[in-house]
Amino acid sequence: MGAPAGPLGGRRRTLGALALLLAGLGVVVACSSSGGSSSSSPGPSSFSPNPSAFSSGASALGSLASSAKASVSSAAASLSAAASSFAASVSAQAGENRAGAQSALATVTGSGNVTSGITITGLPKATTGGLNAALVTIVNNTSGTANYAIRVNFSDASGTVVDSTVVNRQNVAAGATATVTAFSTQSPDQALVPTVAQAQSY
Repeated sequence: MGAPAGPLGGRRRTLGALALLLAGLGVVVACSSSGGSSSSSPGPSSFSPNPSAFSSGASALGSLASSAKASVSSAAASLSAAASSFAASVSAQAGENRAGAQSALATVTGSGNVTSGITITGLPKATTGGLNAALVTIVNNTSGTANYAIRVNFSDASGTVVDSTVVNRQNVAAGATATVTAFSTQSPDQALVPTVAQAQSY
């Protein structure tokens, strides 16, 4: 025989029975934090962001994008100016009797009459404004002063010639060494390979 139910035990049994009854009816009771009336659980609420909270971030991103674009444009302009300066300088140096050199090569078949003493070395783009360029070195192995006309081809990675230019060096003394620069304004975004296609002494 159990102990007699006191007021507390009776209250617990009453609350338990009420809870079972409500559970059977599918009712959910929510207690307020104040211990007052109960209410049903709130449904999902929508989130409405405040546009002003993001305005400063969007502005900063836009500013960064504009700054980056300006930097790229400035770099491109500087590179273009450097390329133009390099090309103008080389053209001025090679301008001496260029027509004569082109004329000398116009009648040449094959690689020309100079079979030795000509070497070619690619120049770093950092010094050419981004242009493909090469330094042609001439050693006069003959016994007299000579003029040289040299055709330089620039080829892409597949071996296709994408540009060709003629350079010349005048009055190279016997046994002396001279240099001349050849460059291409074609495909500056590619690394072109320079080769001596023709070399003529005249």
